[in-house]
Amino acid sequence: MEINVSIEEKFAGCPKVGWLRSVAMAALKAEGTDKNAEFSLIITGQKKIHELNKAYLGEDRPTDVLSFPMLTESDKGFVTAPDGKKHLGEVIISYPQVVIQAEEHVHPAEREIAVLIIHGVLHLLGYDHAKSAEGKKMRAREAAILGSLEEVPA
Repeated sequence: MEINVSIEEKFAGCPKVGWLRSVAMAALKAEGTDKNAEFSLIITGQKKIHELNKAYLGEDRPTDVLSFPMLTESDKGFVTAPDGKKHLGEVIISYPQVVIQAEEHVHPAEREIAVLIIHGVLHLLGYDHAKSAEGKKMRAREAAILGSLEEVPA
């Protein structure tokens, strides 16, 4: 599996690329994702995520995480990219929002960003929380994957 991580330079306090990648990898493996899958994880700021949230979801405010899946249910099994990779999409996280939410939840920023990475990956894999039953299933998977990680502070 390939996970492309991009962190804006001004967020040097963000966890290291290798650790971020390992959290994402754990989520993909827990869901039995094809080993030829790839996606991009982007760590950005409030302004950029606000712009994206407004442009793509019609929400005129910053948010914590956005997921842009490339595959829909009808795409599965349809076409393989020339490089043989299954391109899952992008997960974009606002690092300033990570810090805000970590303080609100009284836990380390590493735990908060792990939660958001897992949440975003599950969205790429087709999970949704719009309906009550789907939301319960998604939250249960998030908790299970988070609980399986070895290096996430409580």
